[in-house]
Amino acid sequence: MDLTIFKKLGFSEKAARIYLTLISLGPSSVRNLAKKTEFNRGTVYDSLKWLKDVGVVNYYEKEAKQFFVAEDPDKLYDLVNKQAEQLQEINKKMKDVVLELKSVYDTGGQRPVARYYEKGEIRKILEQVLERCEETQDLEYRVYSDLSIRDYLYEGFESFSDARISKGIKVKAIAIGGGGELRGLDERKWLEIKKDSPTYIIIYPGSTAYISLNPHGDLVGVVIENDGVYQTQKGIFDALWKTLK
Repeated sequence: MDLTIFKKLGFSEKAARIYLTLISLGPSSVRNLAKKTEFNRGTVYDSLKWLKDVGVVNYYEKEAKQFFVAEDPDKLYDLVNKQAEQLQEINKKMKDVVLELKSVYDTGGQRPVARYYEKGEIRKILEQVLERCEETQDLEYRVYSDLSIRDYLYEGFESFSDARISKGIKVKAIAIGGGGELRGLDERKWLEIKKDSPTYIIIYPGSTAYISLNPHGDLVGVVIENDGVYQTQKGIFDALWKTLK
């Protein structure tokens, strides 16, 4: 019999083999089980003790000798149910643990964490912008919207603006190179500068995304996840915003 299912229930390989041997033999002594399984008596005894502790094996005495006997195999369901109860209890406690770990993970332990996005993965950044705004309830983000990138940015996620508006998320955009249109819950100002390497920058809760074109003309991106970097970029943006008309 495949021992995999027993291992998932916490059985060691030796305990599983001893249990199955006991099922087939019926009441047996440690000596007899050791002979049949070819394990030493110490190993057999330790395994039987564990099997008894989890409730699938019992014993009785006869003529000053101990005989071990397997309980009804239905007892295995008790192990399954016990594991399910333990998992439910862990699940209840896990929410607080995950939230605490996530706060450390998202800030990279106060060190900037860079995540790179290759061709075809830019949608993940846009999805993260919306998710992070919702999670933090900071329903506004900022962008430096470069004309050279803007036309490609939403390919594969043409409904982004509709999704943003439906979630009540605002955006302030400083457009570089002109153009752009208002879609709702957005404000736009223009900045005329010349750049050799166009980059679209998104500043959203806890992160700053930089999206540009690689030498092959494909969109690639890098996200810096760090609240300090975010706050600095946000402050610079807001200071510049006030100077523009």
